[in-house]
Amino acid sequence: MAVTVADFLRSTRDAHFEEFLELLRMPSVSTTPELAGEVHACAEWVADRLRRAGVPTVELVETKRHPVIIGEWLGAPGKPTILVYGHYDVQPADPIELWETPPFEPTIRDGMIFARGAADMKSNLITVIQAIEALAAAHGAPPVNLKFFFEGEEEIGSPSAPEVVASLKDRLSADGVLSCDGGMESPTRAGLLVALKGITGVQVNLRTSNTDLHSGMYGATVPNALQAMAKLAASYHHDDGSVAIEGFYDGVIELTPEERAEMNEYPATEAEILAQAGVAAAWGEPGYTIFERMGARPTIDFNGLWGGFQGEGSKTVTPCEAHLKITSRLVPGQDPSRILELIKKHAKDHAPAGAKVSFTASEWGAPAYAVPRDNLLQATAERVLTEQYQSKPLIVRAGGSVPITATFKGVLGQETVTIGFGLPGSKVHAPNEWFREADFDRAREVYAAYLGAF
Repeated sequence: MAVTVADFLRSTRDAHFEEFLELLRMPSVSTTPELAGEVHACAEWVADRLRRAGVPTVELVETKRHPVIIGEWLGAPGKPTILVYGHYDVQPADPIELWETPPFEPTIRDGMIFARGAADMKSNLITVIQAIEALAAAHGAPPVNLKFFFEGEEEIGSPSAPEVVASLKDRLSADGVLSCDGGMESPTRAGLLVALKGITGVQVNLRTSNTDLHSGMYGATVPNALQAMAKLAASYHHDDGSVAIEGFYDGVIELTPEERAEMNEYPATEAEILAQAGVAAAWGEPGYTIFERMGARPTIDFNGLWGGFQGEGSKTVTPCEAHLKITSRLVPGQDPSRILELIKKHAKDHAPAGAKVSFTASEWGAPAYAVPRDNLLQATAERVLTEQYQSKPLIVRAGGSVPITATFKGVLGQETVTIGFGLPGSKVHAPNEWFREADFDRAREVYAAYLGAF
């Protein structure tokens, strides 16, 4: 008697779950040079798991940083070819002291798995492989042609990916991309991503003298770099929360009334969103709901601000330098390189007297991306998610960025549909990241149903 997909997933459930925990134990932090060996070991583990799932062609493509895993399973003549995208790297776990349990020792509490990378996105990565294995067990091969592109640098902006995609353009050709780098909007209602913000960023360095100075002798006499940087940082926004950079909003494509209504169908209230974030009040550009600001309005955000003495105790100095890390999330109509230059120009124009600024530019940047709603992969995703969740999926515009979607569009001419399973409030990029155990089972089933639908 032939095995079914459901039978296979049921019989392998415990072994598959242990694989998930094994993957979570790997500290594949792409931004930390000391962990490069661990990242490479994780890449080899994922490549081997693809082979064990039956993928006939799998290889590691080395880059200047971390490997890209590519593969092919072309066993369905006449069917579409889907390029499956994901990443095996994770964010740093810092600050470690805020974790209730060690970040790379997955712990199950109250039906949730706590570990770095649990929601973003090792859960999606392993379950899509397991779903493909189930399809092959039931049919001899997946009922659709598959190619794979799993990278280890998404959390640092995918700097190596464009070069790899360009060099392997012919091998990566497909009818579209399934990105597993996403999430759902609630345990009971699916979310279907239709847009991602773009991104750019820069570090602003400010200097007021050639050395730190004695605060008693010079504190009332010369510019203080920290005070100057605080003033400069504050100048990036108006008091109402809107961005004060001249020309920042030029060309931004406004939402239609229908799009705004769609965004505000969000299942949680503003109060619930704020409670998830642990904050007492909302902030940001006026004239838009928090859901519109999160998914469809451009931002300037400060990711780090430092300078001077930061050790224990006191050191009475007037600091000579300070630093500010800025990222900007972009929407359709904004060009990353232009916005980067506007950020730098603003710093030069608004540096306080006696302060000089310089920049450490980021290596990455990507435009915003929106998938056509009538795209075959997207339309199929909406149909399958409706069947799986017994209701139409919520249409989502993500506030985050997945830079490689722009590369797939620009280099390969491919549109990207996104299906993932982390939930709001899962503390992605923060201490105590979690993923529901129940969604591990759902993810395997939905990925199998989606790929089987072709």
